[in-house]
Amino acid sequence: MTSAATAPPRRRSRLEPAGGYWAYLIPGAIGFAAVVLIPFGMNIYLSLTQYRGVGTPVFIGLDNYARLAADPTFWASFVNSIVFIFAMAIIPTALGVFVAAVLFDFIAPRFGTRVSSIMRAMFYLPQILPIAVAGVLWKWIYQPEYGVGNSILDSIGLGALRQNWLGDSDTAIWAVVNVLIWLQIGYTVVLFMAGLSRVDPALYEAAELDGAGWMTRFRMITLNQLRPEIAVVIITTSVAALKVFAPIFVLTKGGPGTSTMVPSYFSFSSFFTTSQVGYGAAVATVLALVITVIAVGLLLFQTRNTEGFEK
Repeated sequence: MTSAATAPPRRRSRLEPAGGYWAYLIPGAIGFAAVVLIPFGMNIYLSLTQYRGVGTPVFIGLDNYARLAADPTFWASFVNSIVFIFAMAIIPTALGVFVAAVLFDFIAPRFGTRVSSIMRAMFYLPQILPIAVAGVLWKWIYQPEYGVGNSILDSIGLGALRQNWLGDSDTAIWAVVNVLIWLQIGYTVVLFMAGLSRVDPALYEAAELDGAGWMTRFRMITLNQLRPEIAVVIITTSVAALKVFAPIFVLTKGGPGTSTMVPSYFSFSSFFTTSQVGYGAAVATVLALVITVIAVGLLLFQTRNTEGFEK
């Protein structure tokens, strides 16, 4: 019996460096270590200490984490994060797919690509606005005495529905949800329209010749062809929702009470408002681990869901 033939060794190109290409990874590895690994390691160390930002940290083991487990504000912040995942991931993804399909398969064929592009740019405009500017705009809209929102309600005879939108704990989180949807939908629309641009137009033409209506084409072609883009959007927007900070800082600062508190702002507040650096580091460490676990899980789901799609 003859032994199995072994594959011939790969011949090195004359242009390939003698040591391979590993040396080219060194600058990126140094940057990753300096910006991510070392700060994260320092954060973990601080989370095991009692430290107020000055002096010498006092090692206290897992006391900060035990305190977190019994802190209702910490748990309330994660419950709010679940709400914001719907506001930044689920709802914008659903609306973005539908709007992108309307612009691509209805507006563009009937009114031209120029009109479709202008409308796409209008949806994307909130994405390029600085958060501070968007926050000032929405605080003006939500202002209880002379804000645009309550003024519109008065003008259409619904003055009884006037609210202190950001000052009432019952309405503040939904007011922030509305802002997050407005901010995020442009991102999803642009990504999904880019995905639709690679779809073979013959699929839509064949379906239309077979008598398929717009909704049928949307359900059978658009949603199926956009599976990779939907997976990417869900991953990126879910991670963004878990670490959302700027809109909360500008609009409510976590209030009223803890009605809009999120882990990132809770950590920031512990660091810089109450000077509980060790406790804030513990919040940041838990948040980082939760984001990592969820991101890895979503990536694995994406791999299984889109496996063989290109075939």
